[in-house]
Amino acid sequence: MSIITVGIDLAKNIFAVHGVDDNGKVVLVKPKVARDKLLELVRRLR
Repeated sequence: MSIITVGIDLAKNIFAVHGVDDNGKVVLVKPKVARDKLLELVRRLR
């Protein structure tokens, strides 16, 4: 999986994270990510 663009819908406690590859295909959809889990998720995207 090669994610080149990540979008994060910021909120107070729960975030929505979406990622697309270089073809524009959605390869990551996490509609509910807790604030304390967001950094962990971003680290795993490398």
